[in-house]
Amino acid sequence: MATSNSSDSSASAEVPAPYGSGPGTPAAAAPKPAKVRIHHLQQAKRDGTRFAMLTAYEQYTAEIFDAAGIEVLLVGDSASNNVFGNETSLPVTVDELLPLCRAVARSAKRAMVVADLPFGSYEVSAGQAVATGVRFLKEGLAHAVKIEGSAYYAPTVRAMVQAGIPVMAHIGFTPQSEHALGGYRVQGRGDDARRLIDDARALAAAGAFCVLMEMVPADTAAAVDAAVDVPTIGIGAGNATTGQVLVWQDMAGLRGGRMAKFVRQYADLRTTLLDAATAYGEDVRSGQFPGPEHSF
Repeated sequence: MATSNSSDSSASAEVPAPYGSGPGTPAAAAPKPAKVRIHHLQQAKRDGTRFAMLTAYEQYTAEIFDAAGIEVLLVGDSASNNVFGNETSLPVTVDELLPLCRAVARSAKRAMVVADLPFGSYEVSAGQAVATGVRFLKEGLAHAVKIEGSAYYAPTVRAMVQAGIPVMAHIGFTPQSEHALGGYRVQGRGDDARRLIDDARALAAAGAFCVLMEMVPADTAAAVDAAVDVPTIGIGAGNATTGQVLVWQDMAGLRGGRMAKFVRQYADLRTTLLDAATAYGEDVRSGQFPGPEHSF
């Protein structure tokens, strides 16, 4: 997905920040890479091009994925499962996610950084959602936030957007509602497709800049994508969406166990790290490490 040379005036070249860029930055420093912005994702939707999104929770993966050209990094509440060792996304808190978000935002030079609002941090009221969103932009340095929910949350999205908080909406299977949904179940089958279309339209009309769909039949996701002007992102939602997202530990083969049907593994980091740690342990126990070349 290109981030420049667009005929759309809203996607014209970005000018340097007029208020400076922090202490100690030389005026003649090398130009920073162009950041991915909301209008770039919108342009991808209009042009029929695609963009990629991965989760990231700390500096090294953020830096690597950014260098690889991944357009959007999600500091997901999936950190609950993939960082903190919980069985579900429900236990993770705002205070646990904020440091992860800061690390990712500080390390990514080009990618847009989106932060999940965790369960319990936005459902009480629009005011609560605005307050939590502000924390993620101010303290977490995120560029946007993501919330799960149906058309019911359209007023919440509207309040957040009016407060200056860009919002990505998440519909279909919403992990924070797994108990209400009866477990991990595909959403939007058959007649239920109309509900997801209505949800997407309401959330986009409220100002959501993007709609993410999880575990939705491909034909339903295609219908949702056709029904809204904003870009869509899929995870287990077929190939008609503008973008795709995966949890990086799934994508890179770090996590063990059974994988969801929609996951494609592009590496086997679990085996690589297991072999490396095994070899290191054997070398330490045998006295081969450290050798003379590793000593002062």
